[in-house]
Amino acid sequence: MKRTYEEINEKIRSGDAVVMTAEEVISLVESQGVEKAAAEVDVVTTGTFGAMCSSGAFLNFGHSDPPIKMGKVWLNDVPAYTGIAAVDCYIGATEMMEGDGQDYGGAHVIEDLIAGKAVKMRAQSDGTDCYPRKEIESFVSLDTLNEAYMFNPRNAYQNYAVGVNSSNKTLYTYMGKLLPRFGNATYSSAGQLSPLMNDPHCETIGLGTRIFLGGGQGYVSWQGTQYNTTHPEKNGVPVGNSRTLAVIGDLKGMNTDYIRALSVHNYGISIAVGIGVPIPILNEDIMRGCAVRDEDIFAPVIDYSVQSRRRKTMAEVSYAELRSGSVELFDRKVKTSSLSSYPKAKAIANELKRWMVEGEFEMTRPVAPLPSSGKVKPLNISTREELE
Repeated sequence: MKRTYEEINEKIRSGDAVVMTAEEVISLVESQGVEKAAAEVDVVTTGTFGAMCSSGAFLNFGHSDPPIKMGKVWLNDVPAYTGIAAVDCYIGATEMMEGDGQDYGGAHVIEDLIAGKAVKMRAQSDGTDCYPRKEIESFVSLDTLNEAYMFNPRNAYQNYAVGVNSSNKTLYTYMGKLLPRFGNATYSSAGQLSPLMNDPHCETIGLGTRIFLGGGQGYVSWQGTQYNTTHPEKNGVPVGNSRTLAVIGDLKGMNTDYIRALSVHNYGISIAVGIGVPIPILNEDIMRGCAVRDEDIFAPVIDYSVQSRRRKTMAEVSYAELRSGSVELFDRKVKTSSLSSYPKAKAIANELKRWMVEGEFEMTRPVAPLPSSGKVKPLNISTREELE
């Protein structure tokens, strides 16, 4: 059985496309087999919603009178990067408010803008002949900005580690609060609903793939940073943090149901991003990948008390075990909790499904594939002579 993007889009336009979520196709494949399921279903929708620190937004303010070449910019007292052009900036999600506001950062600015709130902007400049103004203070909103688009260098991680703590003190990490002596275990993935779990080798996801991003439509713009294909696989899925996506989308089409600022206690600021990717069922092999179950997907258990990048895998556990509320580790039952929301991931997959069934969202053929191989290099302390 083979199917093309053009055939799928024609069925979407005519209202005849059969679209199912990644959760729904599991039972279909179990009852009818891969061959019949592939013949019946045109598209499988996926979803994930969780902390994605490597996120932010480009903003363009327009020119004041007299104009200013912004050398430094603050949005609600959160520094933004200005080394782009006179009135452009990039606000990073994890940048923190200056002063005492350790529970407010770039992610909160982005959420406030999406929510329609006014944000205080102030800027400074040394002044030039063509941009004589040296400082400005104003309030801006999503409506007053010319462009405001999210560009996230690393989202939608394909699998990730399970965090535990063997030490005698509580740890506060990007994986949340880790209790001493293996008191708990935290994880972060939608498992069987997650986009890159359902297309593990990126056969259909590539540059230009249209996606659900933050409640609006966006695109895959490149492979994400730390894109890694070197982890061993079980049941066709990598065990550990592997492929990632760089994504882009218009902030003006998003909503705060799917973009939420996060304050991680004693760690810093992050942002929860909702992403959904449609998987076109072009053949039976793609359907087989979309039938992956939580019990088939394994994550490595890592001890975050080890102060080294060389933390070793202590065990491997399935997402079915993790989602049960506890796992057996080192001859004891350890409680588990998730930093990503499975109900939200399910809602995203269903919303994307609705868009496609109602003809509001069509498939895009990638203009180029994502890399078939990639390896993460460490940062080693080096001299100039060693590198040149």
